[in-house]
Amino acid sequence: MVRRLIAMLIGLAITLTVFAAGVALVDGHPDRYTVQRGDTLWSISAKFLKKPWLWPEIWQVNPQVRNPHRIYPGDELYLGVGSSGPYMGTDRVEPRVRGDANAEPITALPLSALKPYLKNTRILGKDEVDRAPHVVGIEDNRLRGTPGQLIYVRGLDAQPGQRFAVLRPLGRYYDLPPRSDADSRAVRRDEYESRDGRSSLIWHHGPIEYTLRGNVRFLGYELLEYGTLEVTRAGNPASGLVTTSDFEVKAGDLVLPVEERPYDDSYLPHAPARAPDNMRIIAFSDAYNAVGPMQVVALSRGAENGVENGQVYSVYHDGDVVRDETDYPTGSFKSTFNPRDRNIQLPPEFAGHVMIFRTFEAVSYGLVMDALKPVTMGDFLHNPDSTP
Repeated sequence: MVRRLIAMLIGLAITLTVFAAGVALVDGHPDRYTVQRGDTLWSISAKFLKKPWLWPEIWQVNPQVRNPHRIYPGDELYLGVGSSGPYMGTDRVEPRVRGDANAEPITALPLSALKPYLKNTRILGKDEVDRAPHVVGIEDNRLRGTPGQLIYVRGLDAQPGQRFAVLRPLGRYYDLPPRSDADSRAVRRDEYESRDGRSSLIWHHGPIEYTLRGNVRFLGYELLEYGTLEVTRAGNPASGLVTTSDFEVKAGDLVLPVEERPYDDSYLPHAPARAPDNMRIIAFSDAYNAVGPMQVVALSRGAENGVENGQVYSVYHDGDVVRDETDYPTGSFKSTFNPRDRNIQLPPEFAGHVMIFRTFEAVSYGLVMDALKPVTMGDFLHNPDSTP
């Protein structure tokens, strides 16, 4: 028994040494912290760590936390660090009785801010959209349908009582060949606010499919899930009763299975092993020019590039190009005959951090966790443990 206890203490001491070497705590941190309602893994680690994505290091020195996905309000976390590194008190290995037995466990992200967006957006490939059942009409030959009305869906293989989601295309993602050998392929997004109907969306799945620089690669359609229906009659077309809807249903909208679990909330914040090349912000969920903390961004890389839920990236603005008017004044001989030398590329500027919460094959979604300045379209993402 004594040997087992000694071995356990040695193991904890080693873990604490690793924690001391790898984690920088903020100045003035407390020795202990009691989890509060509304906390998330990120908010807790951001309070006490200079690198919030190193949350697992806090978990390692808290052996009473057996499952990092089951941390509750009232649980106590230990952060005590002395002059020789983290220390272990006599009660460090004893589990603490939870303060609120009826509380829900805290999550990695503030899901209350994300749920409307998480539930409502999907990325689908061309074949998936081509095969998707679609609305062909509304009862009484109406142009639009609302909750409580019947709609008719072509291509829906379903039985009465089954529930389905109603979706409408928002846009499409594609990447373009590089302008030069030094550039990477750039991902773009087309809006579909001005287009009406399914046929106009799928007629062309790229802006120009073939260019002199190479082929345009289509990445997927972005669709908004805005309502649900319940099948009332099987057939082709099938009949369905609109049960919920954020706006009016129209012909051409798609009908797909309901996603019971559209996102994964059981991950820990962590840095990527390697940041994908030229990963950039290509769209916002609810803004035009810039976003800040707790807003959603679409990113130009996905699962095929190694992007996964929980990864944290630093966001940078590309540095501006400025003219050196001191050594190359306008109109001077040096400025005229050395136009390239007079222009100086400034280094990138740090803007904030983004955490990935939903990943598709070629596109992913992230939440801006913190920001020193507005995050803008085209900003690039980099490994948070290094600088570009």
